[in-house]
Amino acid sequence: MPHAAVGVGVIVTDEEGRLLLGRHRSGVHELPGGKVEGGEPVAEAAVRELAEETGLVALAEDVEVLAMLLDEVGGVTRVTMAARVHRFTGRPYAAEPHLVSRWTWHTPERLPSPLFVPSGQVLSTWRPDLPIAHPEVSVYHLTQTAAQW
Repeated sequence: MPHAAVGVGVIVTDEEGRLLLGRHRSGVHELPGGKVEGGEPVAEAAVRELAEETGLVALAEDVEVLAMLLDEVGGVTRVTMAARVHRFTGRPYAAEPHLVSRWTWHTPERLPSPLFVPSGQVLSTWRPDLPIAHPEVSVYHLTQTAAQW
């Protein structure tokens, strides 16, 4: 039985400052992201998950790891790394349509709901001014560069 799960939520914005969110088949809206593999640097996990889910291509050096978030779900400690991609190429598409039906851009002030809980937590960490309700989470802001993660 696992005691912890480690994931990464990736904030991607376009030239207009809009956020990329996917419509998951479960009905929630989520950031690109997913599981960090054992031994995988967080920035590389962010780049890999972004490409696997959206088709967007980024480099690890263009990822800023903002914070580590801790909460608990069903007795398992959930560690979510909040990351932001500063540069990417391509156009988003549903690369895993069995999970996410479409990716769309949204202004931060007009986010769709409901949000996947870790995505809401990541977005609130990035922009505390956004009116996003989510369960309590412990946030540890980071000062290291992406290369260190």
